[in-house]
Amino acid sequence: MSVALAEPAVVAAVADPHVRLTGVTRVFSRRGSTESVHALGPIDLDLMRGEFFSVVGPSGCGKSTLLDVLAGLAKPTEGTAEFEGRPIDGVPAGVGVVFQEDASFPWLTVEDNVAFGLRRAGVDPAEIARRVDYAIGFVGLRGFVDAYPAQLSGGMRQRVCIARTLVTQPRLILLDEPFGALDQQTRLLMGDELLRLWRETAATVLLITHALDEAAMLSDRVGVMSARPGVFIDIVETGWDAERDSRIVSHPRFGDLTGHLWEKLRTESLKHLRDG
Repeated sequence: MSVALAEPAVVAAVADPHVRLTGVTRVFSRRGSTESVHALGPIDLDLMRGEFFSVVGPSGCGKSTLLDVLAGLAKPTEGTAEFEGRPIDGVPAGVGVVFQEDASFPWLTVEDNVAFGLRRAGVDPAEIARRVDYAIGFVGLRGFVDAYPAQLSGGMRQRVCIARTLVTQPRLILLDEPFGALDQQTRLLMGDELLRLWRETAATVLLITHALDEAAMLSDRVGVMSARPGVFIDIVETGWDAERDSRIVSHPRFGDLTGHLWEKLRTESLKHLRDG
């Protein structure tokens, strides 16, 4: 497997921001109190069309809040968030979200889980059948179309959630620690599947993760966030070839990359532990 190390990933040089955050902040009011919490920002970030961008940071730094803003689930207190040149106001068409929690419906089969959103949207049944068949095959669950979530492993249930997002044909995929509950070996293999999905769909991907090795393996760029209020203190270009997979963890430069990320993150994590 070839790995381009000398130059940043080509996708990071494309001058067409798919997503643009400008001066984005989020401030929450504490429940039952007049006090407020400055959770995020100000954040300035351009996500380039077709790139894979990961975000790491200490607990409570606003990573998931950032994803909520991009998904249209939360509005910035200040600043602007745009997707494909238009302000994000509600969940934009063309955006798919996968959360850490198992979001499959236990009373539905794999096939019906994957088809659920399309049926609610009134998509033509023939088109639903085509998309569902493709998505289930893509994530390797053809032998389990009639199975229920309780009959599947954790990794397989997460594949169901990814397939349910894939059938909507998103141009921006947002992932909030989707593999956090899986063991290390399964996470690496799911990472391979995620990279394959990214290459085949050409979607822009933003991944929230606590795992530095996961961020280093999967990403074109990794953004390191500070302790709350979260801002980007470093954005690292990995330089990996687009055809990468989990074998890249054995590359000599992989350890240097994860070490650099930890060096940046360690101070911020200590701040979080000290300040709470």
